[in-house]
Amino acid sequence: MARGFNRVEFAEAMHGAARRRGLRSGVDKARVRKWEVNGVRPDAVSQTYIAEVLGIPAGDVDPAAWPAWLPRVDQGVVPLGPANIVPALREALHTMDRRTLLSAIPGSALVILAGSWAGTQPVALAAGPSRPGAAVGEDVVALLEETSARLNTLATEQRQHIAPLYDAHLARVTDLIEGQRYTRLLGVRLHKLAASLSQTVAWIRFDHGQHGAASRYWIAGLHNAHAGNDRDMGAALLSDLAYQASWRDDPTTAAGILTKALSRTTHPAAGSLLHLRLARAQAALGERSATLRSLNAAERLLNAGDTDDTPAWCSWMSTADLAVDSGRCLLDLGDTTQAHRLIAEGQALLPASRDKTRGVFLAYRAQGHLSRREPEAAAADALEALHLAERIGAPRCVQLVRDLAPAFTPYRTAQGVPELLHAVA
Repeated sequence: MARGFNRVEFAEAMHGAARRRGLRSGVDKARVRKWEVNGVRPDAVSQTYIAEVLGIPAGDVDPAAWPAWLPRVDQGVVPLGPANIVPALREALHTMDRRTLLSAIPGSALVILAGSWAGTQPVALAAGPSRPGAAVGEDVVALLEETSARLNTLATEQRQHIAPLYDAHLARVTDLIEGQRYTRLLGVRLHKLAASLSQTVAWIRFDHGQHGAASRYWIAGLHNAHAGNDRDMGAALLSDLAYQASWRDDPTTAAGILTKALSRTTHPAAGSLLHLRLARAQAALGERSATLRSLNAAERLLNAGDTDDTPAWCSWMSTADLAVDSGRCLLDLGDTTQAHRLIAEGQALLPASRDKTRGVFLAYRAQGHLSRREPEAAAADALEALHLAERIGAPRCVQLVRDLAPAFTPYRTAQGVPELLHAVA
């Protein structure tokens, strides 16, 4: 189930594992049921096929220890509540263990989680140290905050080199939260720090295509933003889950999450970003009127707030993002000429420091060129996006370009297209 198989599909996948060895397997759904329900032990060869189908290294297979060598499966969404703050963090951190199979989180469960967040108030934290041992002091928390801030200033291109440091930093903060040896005010700061770190780690996982892990880090961050009574940060984490849903072609889930998140967003810049992401989901669903309303709200709110108190997580939001994402919405709605103009306008406005976003924008512009039957310009943009994404270590953005490749097939002889297809291959 964690891998998305029913018993028939699992048996067919095992047949494929056998064929790759020039052999045949007689496994059927009844046999799989015996393994699952009746406690029947598969023979050693079948256990090898099972490992291959589940993506488990062959060296982990121990036929005599069946089923102990199988990895555990995580439990999905951890419900909001004070007792679940640390378990949510631990579940996310355990995704680093290659012996954990991540089950896909259904979109409906994420929308329910967003509704729970929107409809509940955080429980007040304890007023002081509640467990024996030395209390965590101001200096420790300040150092952790400073380190986190320094890590978050690194460009995407550099983060790939020290990704384990983010994991270790979050693990240490989690240990301190679990210990509960701090004052109420320091506890609030630790929860806010855990939320911010969880968001950063989630984006690193997301950029590398590890969607199950990314979801769980965003959910862990939501728990801590809720505990720290930071509504805008909570909305940000839900918005990230929605962005992931849109990226994975599930705009219905994205729209459902964002509608809940917007009900508790307070800062105009935060509201602008959420409305813009909602517009993207609505455009993918073909909802023209709703898309235009959300785009108008995003533009109005972007210019309404005081930039001095803009939350760090959305401080990058700019007219460049508004222009490009508006163009992407219009592209989905079929307004190709206006869409192309807006995407080009936003590309020109984007600061040089935002390379990952530039790569995504270039891929969008390539798609716009293709819709206008301009393969030469599309190939140039797509190739630049591909090289940029490879340089900064963003496989998600590489995949975005690869997904465009089939659309270039009718233009194989156009200038730049052979080079692009070769690079993608």
